Amino acid sequence: MTVRPLLASLCASLDDFLAQPLNTVAVSGASAVAILDANQPVFYVVSPAFWQQMTDLGQAAPAQGLRKPGQPRRPAPAARSDPGFDAHDEDLDEDLGDEEDGDEGGSGHGGDEPRPAGHARQGAATPASKSRKAGYGSGDVAGSVLTQGAMRFNRFDALADQLMDLENQRVKRGELSAASVGILKNRLDAHVLPYFKYIPPSQVTPMMMDAFVQRLTDSHLSSTTVSQYLVVVRKLLKLAIRHGFLREIPELPSIKVANRPRSMLSLREYAAVVRTAHRLSRKGDKAPEVKASTGYRERFWVQPRHLTLPPDMAWAIRFMVNSFVRPGDLRQLKHKHVQVVRGTSVYLRMTLPQTKKHDAPMVTLRPAVQVYESALAQARLDGFGQPDDYVFLPAENDRNYALAVLGFWFKWVMREAGVPSEDVMGRLRTLYCLRHTSIMFRLLYGQGIDMLTLARNARTSVQMIERFYASALDGEMNVAMLQSRRTSKS
Repeated sequence: MTVRPLLASLCASLDDFLAQPLNTVAVSGASAVAILDANQPVFYVVSPAFWQQMTDLGQAAPAQGLRKPGQPRRPAPAARSDPGFDAHDEDLDEDLGDEEDGDEGGSGHGGDEPRPAGHARQGAATPASKSRKAGYGSGDVAGSVLTQGAMRFNRFDALADQLMDLENQRVKRGELSAASVGILKNRLDAHVLPYFKYIPPSQVTPMMMDAFVQRLTDSHLSSTTVSQYLVVVRKLLKLAIRHGFLREIPELPSIKVANRPRSMLSLREYAAVVRTAHRLSRKGDKAPEVKASTGYRERFWVQPRHLTLPPDMAWAIRFMVNSFVRPGDLRQLKHKHVQVVRGTSVYLRMTLPQTKKHDAPMVTLRPAVQVYESALAQARLDGFGQPDDYVFLPAENDRNYALAVLGFWFKWVMREAGVPSEDVMGRLRTLYCLRHTSIMFRLLYGQGIDMLTLARNARTSVQMIERFYASALDGEMNVAMLQSRRTSKS
């Protein structure tokens, strides 16, 4: 006898079911209700009417599904109109409630998708099963309460699709960067949808949110990243309110975000890495085959032509410290973005593409002019230097790879210069620390620096400088300024 497996298109927590079992059964309709404990189904509940339908199907099954040995198979019966049933019963597994979960802790790529109870056997995919959303079996429950009308959005995967559409619209309006939408999708796939796949938005409770934060904490995510994940969930719950599934957002856990400013180089360390970069470039030494942390390298991801250091590395270090740019700006910097200004002051005026909602031109310190002109002269010798050519590593069209190579070179140069890869507070020194160094040098060695002007020119805010860039600034660094005295008026 073949019995159609239950499809749990509705969910309820074990506590809610024990408190009001009749209410849970009353709303089940022509589908099963999965009773969840610790976000996992433990048993299923059906209404008396649905149980009667299952009984009628079971009694009719011998006449339809059983045959004597050697008896030819009877034609398949016509599809029933009862919601929740499929005409191809013989192609379905008989294990009730059997589910396979994908790797919830992964990145959201690859792995087996969760299959609802009543999944089709391998190789028996139907159009309905192909369109089935992970964890919900939408192809087989066309008549269930969760797939009719507005109730089809009472699922986190449906709300996630809608949120992605809204965020892509913001990208088209120029309100958001495409990279931000990519980060949002990664977070949905990595933790949000795997955790909430069995929980309708209408049933989210503060305790569930606490458990979600515990999952993120166990994954060793920082407080900043956990807070950003809660922003994603908050956006989904706001959509649930708009659809009428919630009156208000449930209380979310309070996460204290710890500021972790990047490291910087001292003046001595900065001079050491510049000298070392020039020396390695002149000597033509190859990158070592031993990592500083994990020992011998089995293979390099860096292409062979980049195992020797060109002058671009020394130029990039000096340019970043004298121009306040981010590594992402350095990656996209083209000659058409740069203008040399010679007047009372000598500097570069850079009209870079918009980054982090900032699009104002940036000006550099005078040493950046000499760096740029050296890079331009070398580029012209190599057949580059046109307005649409990149300033650093112009031969590399893959700019993500170009930036990764600069980061690889920077670690190599620091190691050769004897500069620790971490500061005294255990913070890693990456290419980004050169921007931090640039802003800190202005605060330490500039005369009468206006914080607002510095923030605007560096495409950031005064608050960000105070929270991150200038967080390492202490009184002893500017003791002479603290001890200075005003001159008396004549």
